Amino acid sequence: MQVHFRNITTVACLFAAVSLSAFSQEIKPSPSPTSGANSQQNLAPNTKGAKTPATAEAVAESAIIIYGGLGGRKTLEQIRKTSIERGKMSLINAQGQTEPVIYQKVSIRGENLDKERIRIDQEYPSLKYSLVFSDAKTFGLYNETIFTPRGDATRQFENRIFHGIEALLRYKENGSTLELSGHEKLMGVDFYVLDLTDKAGRKTRFYISSKTYRVMMIDYEDEGIKYRRKFYNYNYAQGTLVPFRSTLMANDKVIEESEILTVTYGQKVGEELFKAS
Repeated sequence: MQVHFRNITTVACLFAAVSLSAFSQEIKPSPSPTSGANSQQNLAPNTKGAKTPATAEAVAESAIIIYGGLGGRKTLEQIRKTSIERGKMSLINAQGQTEPVIYQKVSIRGENLDKERIRIDQEYPSLKYSLVFSDAKTFGLYNETIFTPRGDATRQFENRIFHGIEALLRYKENGSTLELSGHEKLMGVDFYVLDLTDKAGRKTRFYISSKTYRVMMIDYEDEGIKYRRKFYNYNYAQGTLVPFRSTLMANDKVIEESEILTVTYGQKVGEELFKAS
């Protein structure tokens, strides 16, 4: 989910702009454990003639096991109660210019994504502000003053929440439905193509490696624009799998490159960060 930023020189421009990046003991990316990689290979099917998971749920549950470091849903719930993520983004605005952004994302896990509390603080060369999702609503903070982002900005912010990997990992909690659309081979890699529809009718297509069960791409559409996010540099953070780099394309044009620098799970996060007052 992302919004193009033009030159931001006034608070009015701020209200029209939103960008968000993605999750939390503070670590640097580290190599995946050998045992985890071997377990993934043993779990994954041979796509040439071997049997493959017969249902969408089988593919989704296999992915959840892998993202939980073979501990699955239970491990993710235990480890990721809170998250603090720091990183950087390069945003390509409507004029084709690149804008650097430093961000910090803080979240408290809810029983589903609607009840998630998420705050992202974003720092541009000449501007700093925050966006908050709490009680199923989005608002902004600029110099501790609350503002209401424009509708398109709010949609872009929330797209990252509801069209992200977490939407798949928590499909049961969210009451989403799944459909396995088959296989697709891209650049020599075989993917399960899994379509997810949440209770609000939002549709997301996940491209899941049939060898590793990692999500490598996500497709979704909003306001007639087709988005594709690609994930790279998978590593383990406190025993759970995280992609440390991603790119976002809108109608086949790259509009964002994001990199997680550190991510911390389980630290205390104050409730006051998510309050509108």
